[in-house]
Amino acid sequence: MSLIVQKFGGSSVADAESIKRVAKRIVETRKAGNSVVVAVSAMGDTTDELVDLAHEVTPFPDPRELDMLLTTGERISMALLAMAIKSMGVDARSYTGSQAGMITDAQHGAARIVDVTPVRLREALDEGAIAIVAGFQGFNRDSRDITTLGRGGSDTTAVALAAALGADVCEIYTDVDGVFTADPRVVPRAHKLDVVTSEEMLELAASGAKVLHIRAVEYARRHGVTMHVRSSFNNHEGTWVVNSKEGDSVEEPIITGVAGDLSEAKITVAGVPDVPGKAAEIFTIVAKTGANIDMIVQNISAASTGLTDISFTLPKVEGEKVLASLRAEQNAVGFDALLFDDQIGKLSVVGAGMRSSAGVSAQLFRALSDAGINIEMISTSEIRISVVTRADTLQQAMRVVHAAFELDGEAEAVVYAGTGR
Repeated sequence: MSLIVQKFGGSSVADAESIKRVAKRIVETRKAGNSVVVAVSAMGDTTDELVDLAHEVTPFPDPRELDMLLTTGERISMALLAMAIKSMGVDARSYTGSQAGMITDAQHGAARIVDVTPVRLREALDEGAIAIVAGFQGFNRDSRDITTLGRGGSDTTAVALAAALGADVCEIYTDVDGVFTADPRVVPRAHKLDVVTSEEMLELAASGAKVLHIRAVEYARRHGVTMHVRSSFNNHEGTWVVNSKEGDSVEEPIITGVAGDLSEAKITVAGVPDVPGKAAEIFTIVAKTGANIDMIVQNISAASTGLTDISFTLPKVEGEKVLASLRAEQNAVGFDALLFDDQIGKLSVVGAGMRSSAGVSAQLFRALSDAGINIEMISTSEIRISVVTRADTLQQAMRVVHAAFELDGEAEAVVYAGTGR
């Protein structure tokens, strides 16, 4: 008997009919002789709607109470799913994150898993029941508070449960057929990948690909969990996320995929004295805010002034607190001004084949140039190149780059549900 962990996202359980369809799939897996644990997200766009509601009440919701609010979404879907499964004659039991043993640190809104003690889940499995777990949430032992894992947290819940229970596979069900060469909502000719390495998936997730959350991929790679990303709307084979591709005699394509991200903003610290230590001062201030910095560019100083500009990108939601901290230290650091730009887009091309291929940068820049798209910043890793463009040109940039690297498929991809919000 195999143990399978299945995760269903919000679009897969968006309404009552969707929940019944998911329940039928879970029951079929159980009747095939497998033990099944399910992690489920909130229905549809419930989490976004709850966030919007909280901000209607107050511009700055209390983090503890916001977590209490947001975790209600998963509790609704887990209970409804358990009811649907039971109506089909199969035992199912729903559990909150804390009941399932998801122990986290105390960071509200972005908690990290520190331990998984799935005692009650093992008991349910031993008794032949299907265990339904609310994704995205956990419990801190010290504060005794409910916590949430942040965006994409249900993916992380599923992978953590698979690791703790020794599951044979962690199936991530979504509203597309697997991991595509680009977001099919933006690039209709994107095609599905049969296999992708965890290294490439990490870069794609970090660059804005929404199909898998980066922390889930990190957790799976660290704990040796095999992931299978597939559609909840059909029985097609999806995309396998593996630590390494073994036994392939054919060379891998240079580029695996193209990702776009509109969630970042750019801060420019203008008029910085070009002397040793100033960059350290600036980024020490930024580090104290807990903000996650992505790209950094420092201009060559003007000889006449001895001043330079330092620009960096970060999540939009962290922009205000970083600006406030820098303003408070402006006199001490000695810079002239701060500029904030939240109308940028980040485009990334990812592929392990870059390691042994020349000319990828030239091909990328030529494609953007031919389309009249300007590049503002550039960042690279061993298997990724990222550029910053204007937000209103990002989707066009993704399409032209996807075509330039000959990633377009023969037919348009199918998106079964979901808003992509």
